[in-house]
Amino acid sequence: MERVLPERLYLDHAATTPATPAAREAMARGLAIWANPSSPHAEGRVARAALEEARRAIGAAYGWPHEVLLTSGASESLSIALGRAVAGLRVISAVEHDAVMRAAGEKAYVLPVGADGRIDVTALCEDRGWRGDDEGGRSIVCVQWCNSETGVIQPIAEIAQVVHEAGALLLVDAAQMPASDVLSEHADFIALSSHKRGGPPGVGALLVRDLATLQPTGGQERGYRPGTENLPGVLGYAAALAEKEQDHKELRTMLDDAIARSGGVVVAGDAPRHPAIGSYRLVGMTANAQLIRLDLAGISVSAGSACASGSLKPSHVLRAMGWSEDSSREVIRVSFGRATDISAVQRFISAWREMARSARVLAA
Repeated sequence: MERVLPERLYLDHAATTPATPAAREAMARGLAIWANPSSPHAEGRVARAALEEARRAIGAAYGWPHEVLLTSGASESLSIALGRAVAGLRVISAVEHDAVMRAAGEKAYVLPVGADGRIDVTALCEDRGWRGDDEGGRSIVCVQWCNSETGVIQPIAEIAQVVHEAGALLLVDAAQMPASDVLSEHADFIALSSHKRGGPPGVGALLVRDLATLQPTGGQERGYRPGTENLPGVLGYAAALAEKEQDHKELRTMLDDAIARSGGVVVAGDAPRHPAIGSYRLVGMTANAQLIRLDLAGISVSAGSACASGSLKPSHVLRAMGWSEDSSREVIRVSFGRATDISAVQRFISAWREMARSARVLAA
């Protein structure tokens, strides 16, 4: 008898989420405008007009009246800001994305976090080491607004006040957060990603308050990023940002409660967290074993961020929060998207409880 495979349930939207219908339609329009936006002829001018309209829409979605540089994604945006900001010392938190760790380099000053994964603003005020007085001038401080592994949200407004009082620049990685004008008052740079917001992959943006704080390289994008612009991708990104994203707080609270009642551990459960991202520990079963079991059940989740989930190394985020190496290897991430509903969460809870029962049998 032919085996009937279970219908797939995708709960890894923090890694990437499907392009919305509006984004796909916009990309199709972009493919019809096939000319190079930098060309001076009529076709090029049509492409340029469409590109600039999309650029304005992206900035408007974030309440950003300053510069919008189009990039290939958040990783490149972070690399540009950290690599070319007019600043001396690079300062990052201990729970930043791997892309930040690479871009900041080994000489970066690392800010610790508490057990809840958040930067202690009082300790930040008292710490003089990150201010860069002996490193050729002001520092640039990079903070991920919402942690991609745990969903923990940093107190950006309070951090920004301390950073700016020290004369430093603030770079915010906002890839995981829906479009909002909250950062327009606080950030000097904002790194954004299209494919986490319902747009296509390979597109992102770096929002820049003052181009004088960034060293140019020549080429396109006001001379700050060479290469022909990805017009279809940019149009798709702008279209996706125009679509409202759901608030999944009730669903994530439901999942948190079910995990806790079944003997699991909710990572940073008392901290402010993204309503669509949760990380959970199943004691006695490795994350890899959980992923295999869930995949066989037709459910897609991840262990940590997508860029690090294939690594055998324990999560540096959880280790920075004080987790042991063994316990950090037992954590998976569940993240919701536009199509996630209560039936999806209930199905995951049932699968997770079955794994928990197996783990208890193995431990007995």
